Amino acid sequence: MIIKESAENYLETIMMLQKKQGQVRSIDIVNEMGYSKPTISEQMKRFRENGYIEVDSDGYITLTDIGIRIAERMCERHEVIAQMLMSLGVDKETAYVDSCKIEHDISDSSFECMKAHFDKKRNIFR
Repeated sequence: MIIKESAENYLETIMMLQKKQGQVRSIDIVNEMGYSKPTISEQMKRFRENGYIEVDSDGYITLTDIGIRIAERMCERHEVIAQMLMSLGVDKETAYVDSCKIEHDISDSSFECMKAHFDKKRNIFR
């Protein structure tokens, strides 16, 4: 499945907001991402049309199964890469900023190898 980086960021943001506050509306995404209301509305329309989200009659946004899979994939990449960078001595803020850039471009196979290597290294220190 090929999805643009910006779409991955939106879905990841929706998931993080759902975990943080329970329910999510478009205005929450506007406030979190800093985009205009019309930009967010247009993107949410595309997500509905593509089956990534559902919006109820009160305007609450819920990720569909496919939306959840994409968001979880990005959250995992974000966290694993940030943890790896911090283990190399990168400060936390920089690690998370850089992780956000890397998570979208790294191939699945390279990420899985990095994750396996990192998991193996962490087990050594336990």
